[in-house]
Amino acid sequence: DAPALVFGQERLSYAELNRRANRLAHRLIEAGVGPDVLVGVALERSVEMVVSLLAVLKAGGAYVPLDPDYPRERLAYMLEDSGVALLLTQARRLEHLPIPPGLPSLVVGESWFEGYGEGNPGIVLDPENLAYVIYTSGSTGQPKGAGNRHSALTNRLCWMQDAYRLEARDGVLQKTPFSFDVSVWEFFWPLMTGARLVVAAPGEHRDPVALVRLINAEQVTTLHFVPSMLQAFLQDPGVATCRSLRRIVCSGEALPVDAQQQVFAKLPAAALYNLYGPTEAAIDVTHWTCVDEGRDTVPIGEPIANLRTHVLDAHLLPVPAGVAGELYLGGEGLARSYHRRPGLTAERFVPCPFHHGARLYRSGDRVRQRADGVIEYLGRLDHQVKLRGLRIELGEIEARLLEHPRVREATVLVVEGQHLVGYVVLHDGHADWRADVSAHLARHLPDYMVPAQWVVLAQMPLSPNGKLERKALPKPDVDGQGQTFVAPQTTLQ
Repeated sequence: DAPALVFGQERLSYAELNRRANRLAHRLIEAGVGPDVLVGVALERSVEMVVSLLAVLKAGGAYVPLDPDYPRERLAYMLEDSGVALLLTQARRLEHLPIPPGLPSLVVGESWFEGYGEGNPGIVLDPENLAYVIYTSGSTGQPKGAGNRHSALTNRLCWMQDAYRLEARDGVLQKTPFSFDVSVWEFFWPLMTGARLVVAAPGEHRDPVALVRLINAEQVTTLHFVPSMLQAFLQDPGVATCRSLRRIVCSGEALPVDAQQQVFAKLPAAALYNLYGPTEAAIDVTHWTCVDEGRDTVPIGEPIANLRTHVLDAHLLPVPAGVAGELYLGGEGLARSYHRRPGLTAERFVPCPFHHGARLYRSGDRVRQRADGVIEYLGRLDHQVKLRGLRIELGEIEARLLEHPRVREATVLVVEGQHLVGYVVLHDGHADWRADVSAHLARHLPDYMVPAQWVVLAQMPLSPNGKLERKALPKPDVDGQGQTFVAPQTTLQ
């Protein structure tokens, strides 16, 4: 009867949440869901979302999050590529989804499947069975799904509880989009430890004023921020009133020292933790408890339980302490594979030269390891970037740009860590080309992958060997963003 789930005015006890999830799980089992069967979940953040994720796992299946706000073309590709056996959604979303012919769908929320059993399903799983498949941006022009195993997820969640110790009196805020793997621990860590799961309403998760209000109303003790959102949150004058906060977890992009110092100053009762990990390795693989070291960077720390990190050169040989190299990951946390991508799986998950029969994941991240074993993040080795905590392959945007008949050549850069800028050579430069090209991208890509600024070139700068010379691209007007300045009209503006 302890409180388990909070969403707006709705409150569910552990008993009621378990009953609802079990009834839906038995309905899923009846529909053929079981080990390694994928179930698409296209739901707004809601009680139904939490119940559905639990039910898929209780039925033995693996869930595939499908953000209903994604463009139809992207959702259509993900539904086709994943090969989900069933789709869970809400009635208000049903007609807007590009559901392939023959794919059965189940509407949750209208009824709670009262005719089905309320007991826990007796499903037997292997540790290698999939728990979820989350799609990330792909360099080939299409997103790719990373399939994560129950054993890897269990290891990650058990480590988190061992490290940070949630109790029944704690409230964990779930605000990360469920297509981002941080959401996995937000959902399941509190529910496996007896704490309260507080789910932010749609849109509330990105509004600092609404977050302050929710934190205080529900006495939230634990929450996650990508650093860019943390910085926006810290600018709100009400932040200092959030005295219930005890744990602030950051991941998704590099944590600036300034943001760390602001947390120390404005929320002195809260501990700040900096975590790092790719979707291909069950959420996070390294951890760091933030302290004021007087350095100019915040480390990503050391491996979590049962994970290994190696800083290697191009020949898979360890580099000395303090020397930059590529970060390779090994141990219990690795994903099983890229879904239906054996070639890519073999390319990125390579045999481990240090442990016979084991694998390493090539992260593509450039790091250095201090003499004390602590790892510092330096940046990417390829053209993959992080924008507001979301991983983007610039090649995917470029591939979509080149599909447009007006675009002859294209490349994309992230400027100052937060602005996506598109550089294009056009066949046809009519006055409305920017809106035309942006609309084309928006039909295929999420909003955060559509450049906010465009630069037209007569030709792309090339290096002596004929490759694109990115350093020679003209610097865009980041401050002005190519727009006319309009002065504020009111005190609030």
